Amino acid sequence: MADAVAGRDKCGEPRLVSLPLSRIRVIMKSSPEVSSINQEALVLTAKATELFVQYLATYSYRHGSGKERKALTYSDLSNTAEESETFQFLADILPKKILASKYLKMLKEKRDEDEENDSNDGSDGDEAES
Repeated sequence: MADAVAGRDKCGEPRLVSLPLSRIRVIMKSSPEVSSINQEALVLTAKATELFVQYLATYSYRHGSGKERKALTYSDLSNTAEESETFQFLADILPKKILASKYLKMLKEKRDEDEENDSNDGSDGDEAES
């Protein structure tokens, strides 16, 4: 059970969680439905969050290219969010990174496509009136 201890607090007592409880309390309080937070609920939420992040990192490492490089990268996490049904809800939070030049090119192509569609729509309307 010693590995459940993440560190020590200011008094030297063992801590059960690594995440700062004050930050978690602020996040939980930001919900309009929450009026007060029980200390046990706060600690359980922190521990559950730690376990979730650990599971996400382990899964991404095992199923990504991390094993080859012995490192976990952002792209491993974003691939997991995109490809795994379990982590699909994270796809908006962990989007795939693209180069700015690639994004600008995609934006220009979309703009050109929209202009083409607008000009086609306008010419169809003129023909219909004649």
